[in-house]
Amino acid sequence: MGDPRAEKVAVVDEVKQKLADADGAMLTEFRGLDVQALAELRRALRDAGGEYKIYKNTLVRLAARDAGLEIDDLLTGPTAIAFVGEKADGSAPDVAAVAKALKDFAKTNDALVIKGGVVDDQLLSADDLKILAELPSRDALLSMLAGALQAPMAKFAGLLAAVPRDFAYGLQALIEKGGGPDAAPDAPVAEVAAEEEAPAEEEAPAEEEAPVEAEAAAEDASEESGEAPEAEATEETQETEASADADAGTAGDDEAGDAGEDSGDAGEEEEA
Repeated sequence: MGDPRAEKVAVVDEVKQKLADADGAMLTEFRGLDVQALAELRRALRDAGGEYKIYKNTLVRLAARDAGLEIDDLLTGPTAIAFVGEKADGSAPDVAAVAKALKDFAKTNDALVIKGGVVDDQLLSADDLKILAELPSRDALLSMLAGALQAPMAKFAGLLAAVPRDFAYGLQALIEKGGGPDAAPDAPVAEVAAEEEAPAEEEAPAEEEAPVEAEAAAEDASEESGEAPEAEATEETQETEASADADAGTAGDDEAGDAGEDSGDAGEEEEA
């Protein structure tokens, strides 16, 4: 029969070593779980990278003290510890995945009670572990981080690729418009000169037409002014002629009257 003390020392050393090697340790109370339920819990934890071990509280307390951890408040009732290590597929340990496995199992098994734990030498309460269980898994966090880093890099790469592409498009458009290296250098200057001369030629006839129109207006005005005096002279001539005719008629009447009076006197003389 072995030495009970030596066995206890070996268990204490084992717990201390597991606490040192694990990324985290979560303490639970398993009172009321049968063998089948414990087997299902171990399987779920193993897939998440956890190892579920049952120890006596006195031995765990000794191991925790040697490791410098104060977890005496968590060592009440039957205690089982879920140590966080590598997953079954060899991937890195994931504390959130183990916490989520414990939380999911406790939803369907009220006998499992999560009491608290230790992560990176920090004491966590049961509520802290429940919050930790809500976080994305390690793989999901790494994927999100990679996506966040990749987005600006992809955008920068797109900008770098766009510079020569836009330059090529611009150069092609310039060549199509005749402004490329093969185009005649004097062509743009000739076009500008032609454009400047065209408005000048259009303005010249307008300037020449302006004096002609002014002269025509002056002649019209002079003709109207000349016609006006001529009309007035004609009217005056007509009035003068009418006045002369009237005077001539009056003189004729006077002469006829005098002739009648003379003939009357001659008759009277003959009768006498």
